[in-house]
Amino acid sequence: MNKVELKSNIKLSELGLGCMSLGTDYNHAEGIINHALENGITYFDTADVYDKGVNEEIVGKALKKYQNRDDIVIGTKVGNHRQEDGSTFWDPSKNYIKSQVKASLRRLGLDHLDLYQLHGGTIDDPLDETISAFDELKQEGLIRAYGISSIRPNVIDYYLKHSQIETLMSQFNLIDNRPEALMDEVNQKGVKMLARGPVFKGLLTSNSNQVLDDKFMDGIFDYSYQELGETIASIKEVESNLTALTFNYLLGQEPMGSIIVGASSKEQIDENIKNFDYAKEISRDIVKAARNRVKNEEYTNHLK
Repeated sequence: MNKVELKSNIKLSELGLGCMSLGTDYNHAEGIINHALENGITYFDTADVYDKGVNEEIVGKALKKYQNRDDIVIGTKVGNHRQEDGSTFWDPSKNYIKSQVKASLRRLGLDHLDLYQLHGGTIDDPLDETISAFDELKQEGLIRAYGISSIRPNVIDYYLKHSQIETLMSQFNLIDNRPEALMDEVNQKGVKMLARGPVFKGLLTSNSNQVLDDKFMDGIFDYSYQELGETIASIKEVESNLTALTFNYLLGQEPMGSIIVGASSKEQIDENIKNFDYAKEISRDIVKAARNRVKNEEYTNHLK
């Protein structure tokens, strides 16, 4: 599998494993992680809030035996401050970020993090303070690179202009194509895109009809339920493999770093790899034709 290099020389596999769906049974999760590695996936995405920190512990333990490999990259996230009762509140303060990185390192069993991302954020955050926290962690050698996970254009714009982020994680797929509007600036800044939600809750899979009824009865964005169904049917006329189609669409975005796909079984890893391999056989003309059959979505909130 090809790798994409960040400014800090970190190399991400084009397909990454979103670890949120691994579950809390270690043996089961370890099997999925091993299977991902066997199939060329070397980027693993987790967060401190997934299963209240247990996800980080599982990922760290499962990857411990591969510590001599220099191609494995672990990314985690920070910002959701968990309290003793299990509830969380948003906390982008320097004190929290710098204390929480140590907790994540402990759970992951690492002495430094490859990639540390802010897990959200608003324009009302103490933005410069937050940025300085990440810069200091990098200077101290506790992290190699940092980024943000956000769908707020005003927040993204600030970090692109005022920080040294190397990654931007956002939901991105054929239907939710809003990030297209950001790609030129993201690319100009040398930032790489991490596309989460590429199969859009299962809508862009072979199970699209059932997912449409289960999860999109109220429509989404400016699509009604009926319009969304008609659009999915129209895309299938161009290419029936919706997952491979959206993978190809994303790979065609110039600043694409890694497509983050979750998996709760080895079989899902196999299916993702199969679709990823097939994606590269789909012509750009087919992808363009499919893209022309969906709406041009735009961000409508958090613009300034």
